[in-house]
Amino acid sequence: MIRDTSQQDAVINAPKGQHAKRRLVIAAGLALLLAAGYYLVHTWRDTDHSVSIARLRIAEVTRGTLVRDAAVNGRIVAAVSPTLYATSAATVTLKVAAGDTVKKHDVLAVLESPDLADALKREQSAYAQIEADVARQRILARKQQLLARRDADTAEIDRLSAQRTLERYDAVANDGIVAKIDYQKARDALNSAQIRARHAGQAAELEGDNVALELQSKIKQLEQQRMVLSNAQRRVDELTVRAPVDGFIGTLSVANRSVVPLNTPLMTLVDLSQLEVELEVPETYVADMGLGMRAEVNYGTGNASGKLSALSPEVVKNQVLARVRFDGKQPPGLRQNQRVTARLLIDEKPNALIVQRGPFVESEGGRYAYVVRDGVAIRTAIRLGATSVTAVEILDGLKQGDKIVIAGSETFENAARISINN
Repeated sequence: MIRDTSQQDAVINAPKGQHAKRRLVIAAGLALLLAAGYYLVHTWRDTDHSVSIARLRIAEVTRGTLVRDAAVNGRIVAAVSPTLYATSAATVTLKVAAGDTVKKHDVLAVLESPDLADALKREQSAYAQIEADVARQRILARKQQLLARRDADTAEIDRLSAQRTLERYDAVANDGIVAKIDYQKARDALNSAQIRARHAGQAAELEGDNVALELQSKIKQLEQQRMVLSNAQRRVDELTVRAPVDGFIGTLSVANRSVVPLNTPLMTLVDLSQLEVELEVPETYVADMGLGMRAEVNYGTGNASGKLSALSPEVVKNQVLARVRFDGKQPPGLRQNQRVTARLLIDEKPNALIVQRGPFVESEGGRYAYVVRDGVAIRTAIRLGATSVTAVEILDGLKQGDKIVIAGSETFENAARISINN
């Protein structure tokens, strides 16, 4: 019976030098463990405290094109939204209600002003009176011209008669039939007739000029009165308030049959066929903005592009109002005062050192960031450049490939080194 195989075993001695190699490997392993432990203990001792990586957001510094933009809020407004006013003190009779759709030239309200109606009648009467005076002056002018011409013609006849008398005396003067004194009288009569005829002709011309001037003066008075009458008629016509554009009634500012003074707002008309976006832009972006700047508008159910068409010169509550006009056809389904968001494209910077934007930009004015190396976040001085909605430019303090804490560093309490635990 065989109990075991111990009798078959033989002791084999190890080769020379094997024990020395084993001791060397063990010593090297112990040295590495001691070095790692020392590094970890040294690193842990140099950090102020540790933070879980789950509480942080880390991003890598890269190179790319930085699109400077600004995210702002706004609302849809009508490009054409006239407010209609009372043109005089009157009683208002409304013909529409708020929300009614109207067409251009539709009657919206009627103003009753007895004073303007009476003024129109007075101007119409004055115009008719001056018009009659002009007609009378025309008749008087023709009459005076006829009288003046009659006197001139009579004087010319007398001149011709005196001339013929003198000619007859000349024919018989050599025969001694006519006395010399009669001959001289005939010559004097001709000279006198010539003078009267010349003066009568000049008087007829002056009389014609005079009556023409008087007639022209009356005509000018008639034209002036016509303008006064036209102005009075216009004021009466404005008592009928008509729609200047197609649209709908936005708001009514007065009650029906109320008495209003001059220049009182009556109603607001909204033209939904021409809509724009009114943006509330923080004043920090205004220096970089200009007319024609591109904008992307998000109105809830889609996006649309447009251009900056107007920029208010006034700052109200640290904001400036800007208007964006849609490119091409405006999106369908937009409503007055609908809230929207927009992205203004300010500038593009190619080949910039950029990193994802986060709360670290606002922390300490963006002068410091925590660079992550070997599980430790190190507080590093940096200098930021241009910013956008999603990224920020790094001018100094970081290099491409660095990883920094972009969110969650508010719990670091400005510590120089923070250990990051997995």
